[in-house]
Amino acid sequence: MSLAEKLHLPRFPGFGLVSENYDRGRPGYPPEIEKWLTSEMQIRNGTPVLDLGAGTGKFTRLLVDLGAKVYAVEPEPTMAERLVRNVPGITHYQGVAEAIPLDPQSVKAVVCAQSFHLFASDATMEQIHRVLQPGGHLGLFWNVRDTTVGWVKALAEIVNRHSGDHPRYYDFKWREPLDKRLAKGYAPFKEETWKHVHTGTPEDVIIRRVQSISFIAAAPEARKSEIMGEVRELIATHPDLAGKEIVSVPYETRAVRTVKILP
Repeated sequence: MSLAEKLHLPRFPGFGLVSENYDRGRPGYPPEIEKWLTSEMQIRNGTPVLDLGAGTGKFTRLLVDLGAKVYAVEPEPTMAERLVRNVPGITHYQGVAEAIPLDPQSVKAVVCAQSFHLFASDATMEQIHRVLQPGGHLGLFWNVRDTTVGWVKALAEIVNRHSGDHPRYYDFKWREPLDKRLAKGYAPFKEETWKHVHTGTPEDVIIRRVQSISFIAAAPEARKSEIMGEVRELIATHPDLAGKEIVSVPYETRAVRTVKILP
């Protein structure tokens, strides 16, 4: 098996194209999440934490700011390059979720931000169980567009038409391996949702956000041009967006947490 196959690059080829758009187009996280990390997941100064699928480091920064000892695993080279540049001093491994390059019971928390749906599997859950200490926490986080807002719903409809069978948060298939493991020595889920916004130019917070979606980045140029044409048309014609130099994209941050009870 080639390194590319081990790193899943053929399956999710778009991530190699989108590191800058991902960094600029994706939102950060609401301030309430810091309390969740410290109180619900007991992440404090010196806590060893695995950031699995760390991307460009948007969530990694939060962990570092809390004083955690962060081990970041990110398989895609261009994303990892930006991660190390954005969050200098962290320990980074180029590895995959099905073969986490850490010792058994070496971390007190595992977090997956905007990533778990991409590698959710029984093998991944076995690896998370292996590296997590008894009493340690697993936290999953996603920023989800708030489609109760009219233009956001219209934007989501454009994206959804082109998603195919690409794994996504919205299909909830990621819950299947999680539910299996829950029955084998883990506490019931605790879930929380916070609202927040990502404010900036339409080019940054809408165009770059859509361009950062891996299946769109990896699409043939003709289809990609078609998709982005639809998005630009929405921005130009929707009354809540037309002519605006600065816009706010509403999001919900959704968190899922469980605790490892048995070794």
